[in-house]
Amino acid sequence: MVNVLSHGSSVINQFLAELRDHEIQKDSLRFRKNLERMGEIFAYEISKTLKYEEREVVTPLGIAQVPVLKEYPVLISILRAGLPFHQGFLNIFDKSENGFVSAYRKPHKDHTFTIQVEYLSMPALAGKTLIICDTMIATGSSLVMTYRELLTRGKPGHVHVVSILASQEGLDRARMQLPQNDVTFWLGAIDDELTAQAFIVPGLGDAGYLAYGKKA
Repeated sequence: MVNVLSHGSSVINQFLAELRDHEIQKDSLRFRKNLERMGEIFAYEISKTLKYEEREVVTPLGIAQVPVLKEYPVLISILRAGLPFHQGFLNIFDKSENGFVSAYRKPHKDHTFTIQVEYLSMPALAGKTLIICDTMIATGSSLVMTYRELLTRGKPGHVHVVSILASQEGLDRARMQLPQNDVTFWLGAIDDELTAQAFIVPGLGDAGYLAYGKKA
């Protein structure tokens, strides 16, 4: 299943417009804050799909029956642009376990690249609901590689993949290579074009650079 939040009328379109705007992007604090806000909105939408149980809550005047989360999802981010996005989810799912993956493009002389997973810090995942925060799905390769690495920590019950932007090509590749019954995609928007250098067009540029500055 693929859910694209920009297809409806909501404030997420305002935040997405600001993330794309090259003038507003000059304010890195606002860029990070908009990533965080979008994370909160995605978390709220995903919360509607999770399992709940009734709990008695004692108020100053009596007892209320309230449905509460039966189990919190595990939040997983692909570094480094995923950090403020991740924080938005953590603001909502504040009792969640957290995992982090360092994946990057390793360029070659022929202008191609491969995806390298350099670091993995993860709780046990068997049977759990995961939310993978991958800010941009360009080719889909880093997402697929990350998912395969996560399986070494246990097969999850269900995976929600969340991204601000995806190229149609990258989304199609990810959907082909990830188990369809076990993965749900939540996207801000889908852009049609992916350049030969694997940049999404119109996209928004390099989210990691815009959030945290250039890498040496």
